Amino acid sequence: MNHIFGPVNSRRLGRSLGIDLLPRKICNFDCIYCEVGPTTNLTCERKEYVPTAAIIAEIDEYCSDPRRMDLVDVVTVTASGEPTLHSGLGRILQHLKEMTGKPVAVLVNGTNLDNPEVVVDLCRADVVVPSLDSALEKSFRRLNRAALCIDLQAMIDGLVNFSRVFSGELWLEVLIAEGINDTPEDLEAIAAVISRMKLTRVQLNTVVRPPLEKFARPVSPERLAEIARSFSLLPGVPMVEVIAHGASIFEKGADIGENKAKFRFLRDEELIENILQMLQRRPCTAVDINRTFMLNGPGKVEQLLEPLVQAGTIEKRLYNGKEYYQ
Repeated sequence: MNHIFGPVNSRRLGRSLGIDLLPRKICNFDCIYCEVGPTTNLTCERKEYVPTAAIIAEIDEYCSDPRRMDLVDVVTVTASGEPTLHSGLGRILQHLKEMTGKPVAVLVNGTNLDNPEVVVDLCRADVVVPSLDSALEKSFRRLNRAALCIDLQAMIDGLVNFSRVFSGELWLEVLIAEGINDTPEDLEAIAAVISRMKLTRVQLNTVVRPPLEKFARPVSPERLAEIARSFSLLPGVPMVEVIAHGASIFEKGADIGENKAKFRFLRDEELIENILQMLQRRPCTAVDINRTFMLNGPGKVEQLLEPLVQAGTIEKRLYNGKEYYQ
């Protein structure tokens, strides 16, 4: 399938079936920490980049076997880029709600929430996870490298206003990069925005997987915990959690028996195709891949993927002491 991948074990959402709305990579950001790769089309134009009917047809095909949805905790709409740029977002969210019977989450970068059409679309979701990495122009431009058509203050106002009208769960993700947006001034500016918002939770992240730029560096777990404590003191913030090192909302993990049942009868070629679909969207360690596909240990993953490494189809990259396939 071209637009559906997984389910994968999301550190935030449990067993997540992914819906990818865009070709790689259409976005209004070119974030230095992005794990997808460089933005090839830096744009603010909202249109139907992929036929909405094609995505809906894949959803129907996937849901034609009801046993598949038994393996899913949540359906997560994302993109190889920014999903709110797809003008068919609302139709796709509504169809997912009708067909899957599962909670629908949408991961967005926090832009376009000043657009009334986007607000109406996103209000169909159960969970929306926007980002706000900086509320100061200098660090915002350095970290997110937004298109010139993005106005930071309009983005912030859109986030605040959306938080007041959205009736579902709203989780604000803040990614902290060492030496860029971790200054007291940056954190105070982010805290000021959080104080204006109506949120279910704040999630703190850092540069966990291999980033686009080598100068995108993580902050320590201790520093993230310190920032989390300070944010938790803000009025009206019910929960602050650090997600960079494995915390998640559902704490369900994967059911080993069900995942083994799902992948037990796949040939190696089919397993590799499923793994490649996942690697197209994020770098993963052998442990990550084994956790999703239950292949009797990371050694089996390495055995399957080594010919692809040798052929140059995928590559291995060492980052923070871990070896990632990408």
